[in-house]
Amino acid sequence: MREIYAAHPLLAGVVELAHRAGAAILPFWRANVQVDTKADASPVTAADLAAHHVIVAGLTALDPSIPILSEEDCNIDLATRAAWQRWWLVDPLDGTKEFISGSEEFTVNIALVEQGRVVFGVVSMPTNGRCYAGGAGLGAWRTDADQPPQPISVRQAPPADSAFTVVASRRHSSPEQERLLAGLSAVVGELELANIGSSLKFCLLAEGAADCYPRLAPTSQWDTAAAQGVLEGAGGVVLKVDGAVFDYPPRESLLNPYFLALPEGVTWRETLLVLANG
Repeated sequence: MREIYAAHPLLAGVVELAHRAGAAILPFWRANVQVDTKADASPVTAADLAAHHVIVAGLTALDPSIPILSEEDCNIDLATRAAWQRWWLVDPLDGTKEFISGSEEFTVNIALVEQGRVVFGVVSMPTNGRCYAGGAGLGAWRTDADQPPQPISVRQAPPADSAFTVVASRRHSSPEQERLLAGLSAVVGELELANIGSSLKFCLLAEGAADCYPRLAPTSQWDTAAAQGVLEGAGGVVLKVDGAVFDYPPRESLLNPYFLALPEGVTWRETLLVLANG
């Protein structure tokens, strides 16, 4: 495995760490874990915190010079973050609501960010051992439990016997997003909606199982960075609705702007941007 992930000296270690964090989560899954509420009204469990502690210890051991911004330790003032040139952006348990409901659709997300751009990301699924990893210019891979990593890539169009597939969230939409989907259907034909939790939405695009992921609803930086790395490594792109590349500059709010995830170079890119701007 390390040979496959040799595209970056830290990548193999982060993949192994993501699996260790997943192992720390599993004892709490479907175990009637207590759910607490954070200041922003989002849920948190002992599983989130267990994974957080594993990841922080592991990343610090890999390179103690790189600071860490985790969902479970994000109260770091802007002046401090603005001085960072390179940092880890972590969601120890992405999809806490899925985790609480007993679904398998939750992940461990770890991204390395430099100058506001994702260098690489790792997204692992604790319940089945599946892991996605990749970064722009590095490539992207999917690994299933006990199997060697396999390269993955986006598709430029759906197969002849399949509909254009748009990834959507089970839990989050908006009137703007519904209007975008209606307009897109008028251009590319009937849409098939693939509903899946957490950062796995990006991963469906990255492995060529879907065509587009528009998100005109709120997300936080740790929700997207790792899976963005995977998608970019697989030949995809994540754009702001003005067409600029989606990035992570230091700013007061850790909420993301709206974004569009799609394969690089598709003919309908400009149409999607027009629709996203209403």
